[in-house]
Amino acid sequence: MNDILPILLSILAALVVLGGLIPVLMKTRKNITRYPGTRDANDPVQPRGGSTAVEDRPGSVADRTAPDGADLEGLETTEVPDNAAGLEVIPVETPLPVAGRLVRLRERLVRSNNVMGKGLLALLSSDKIDENVWDEVEETLLLADLGTEPTMQLVDALRERVKVLGTRTPEQVKLLLREELIKLVDPTMDRTLNVQRHADRPAVMMVVGVNGVGKTTTVGKLARVLVAEDKDVLLGAADTFRAAAAEQLATWGQRVGVPTVKSDIDGADPASVAYEAVKAGIDQEVDVVMIDTAGRLQNKVGLMDELRKVKRVVEKLAEVDEVLLVLDATTGQNGLNQARVFSEVVNITGIVLTKLDGTAKGGIVVAIQKALGVPVKLIGLGEGADDLAPFEVEGFVDALLN
Repeated sequence: MNDILPILLSILAALVVLGGLIPVLMKTRKNITRYPGTRDANDPVQPRGGSTAVEDRPGSVADRTAPDGADLEGLETTEVPDNAAGLEVIPVETPLPVAGRLVRLRERLVRSNNVMGKGLLALLSSDKIDENVWDEVEETLLLADLGTEPTMQLVDALRERVKVLGTRTPEQVKLLLREELIKLVDPTMDRTLNVQRHADRPAVMMVVGVNGVGKTTTVGKLARVLVAEDKDVLLGAADTFRAAAAEQLATWGQRVGVPTVKSDIDGADPASVAYEAVKAGIDQEVDVVMIDTAGRLQNKVGLMDELRKVKRVVEKLAEVDEVLLVLDATTGQNGLNQARVFSEVVNITGIVLTKLDGTAKGGIVVAIQKALGVPVKLIGLGEGADDLAPFEVEGFVDALLN
């Protein structure tokens, strides 16, 4: 009997670990509540029999049909654990202050593979500016993904100013080019993140985009920005299709002491997880709830309908204050097509532009804003945890012109 007891204790310990009972380090005022299967009549997330796991393959996600958008009764009940199973306990980090991020990002942009500003300065400083030079200016701007209409607008303005200026020193050329680029990028747009807590509820933010642009990483980095601003944050892992997405998000949260609401069921209903995250945020009186969503191709109607439903279900509890679309700057005009579709589905309020340091196509900032009337609010210039910061018009243009 004495020999059997240690064996039984070892088996029990293994089952505890497999059951996902390793607690997450949390910064919020209360522990995350495990929500019961029985709900009140006003809860739109009603039980549904069964749950189908979805493998992490493009075909499985693309072929998934969205729940009926006409009502909310088809949503699954999601068991939300108050832990992050399998995650190692790691020290809580202190994120870099926002001011320090901006300095680093400007330095990285100056050193990046950007030829737009340099090319324009070289062309406009020529001894003779004829039609051939202006053609090269247009070509440079179009290759930088500025877009046809903004390109013509900038060229016309430069033509007029160069004609009036007469003689041109490099300093004069750089000054006029800076002024015109700042006008084009538009400093009048409101780039403030809507993350101020309301009187009775937290601010709610959704992060959307296609597969592979780095949404989960962006949510994690943005959580660091908000923590650096002394905000109480809660993350919602509504990307339930990609393997280990919830654990990845929870790891980002752990690093800055931010909890994550997630489901341990593969292929769980993303709308249900998002709902529970907002409900937990209200219960815990946090400042901001950030919801990570699954990547989806903009031409897949069923998946876009599902994204629309996630937003609608969340709004049963609280208004969605911010919908950020994450775009890869290296995709150029294809990113613009993505932005149009997502904007129609969930009313985009801001753009997060990643990988801006690896491309010469900084003009995509202007093209997206012109097409949608939506500002670029955040930019990422690297893989580091603190390589995400608010977008600054003058800082961006100065970095382009080196």
